Amino acid sequence: MLFDVHTHFLPPRLLRKVWAYFDEAGPLLGRPWPILYRGSDEERVAQLRGFGVRHFTALAYAHRAGMAEDLNAWTMDFAARTPGCLASATFFPEPGVAGYVGRAVADGARVFKAHLQVGGFDPRAAELDPVWGLLAEARVPVVVHAGSGPVANGFTGPGPFGEVLRRHPGLVAVVAHLGAPEYDGFLALAERHSAVHLDTTMVFTDFFGGPPAALLPRVRELGLAGRVLLGSDFPNIPYPYEHQIEALQRLDLGEDWLRAVLWDNAARLFSVSG
Repeated sequence: MLFDVHTHFLPPRLLRKVWAYFDEAGPLLGRPWPILYRGSDEERVAQLRGFGVRHFTALAYAHRAGMAEDLNAWTMDFAARTPGCLASATFFPEPGVAGYVGRAVADGARVFKAHLQVGGFDPRAAELDPVWGLLAEARVPVVVHAGSGPVANGFTGPGPFGEVLRRHPGLVAVVAHLGAPEYDGFLALAERHSAVHLDTTMVFTDFFGGPPAALLPRVRELGLAGRVLLGSDFPNIPYPYEHQIEALQRLDLGEDWLRAVLWDNAARLFSVSG
């Protein structure tokens, strides 16, 4: 069984725009990125289940003001009609953000997504302070793209989000892509804050690469401690889904570590049994 904490399902119009961006190998990518999984929502859900994925997310992320609430309405509805999908939501620093995040939590949102690199916003923004506090108190995890890959902006890297964690040490965060390329800094944040996790999205694959071998003992330790989770970025990946699993297997960090990363850690975090 697999539990993938980093998958994307989006409203059709927005999904077409995302795929068009990848097709054009936009300036943030700099290389071809042929997406393999372009079927309907129903087809892609069936593909995930065929890979052995029992639980997954519908991560959307707002990159400008005024879009998060509509995204949340769509992703929450998608989860409600899709067995195995966690109710997912997002936010952006804007007037009223704490209100709609609170409503999403009350409506059953189980995971949020924030993309500092695409959104280009400061996680320390005043509008977001009550949001981080609300999520910390509710113990609702937030998947945060805080690393500087593929291209840094002024608010990526472990520094800005590290300041958020110092203010809200109980925030349950999942740092996407193992914090690439600032692996060392984000591993240190996870070692310092017991509620911080890391996901494996695209890391260690032939397409993406990964941290230096010298950091792998720390990745192993955190995985065995329940803090490394499987992520994939499905469907927006340029290689077969199984390659992410193979990339983790060939690290040879032990069966206990692999089982923890592929299922146990996320199942414990999100309190699911099967």
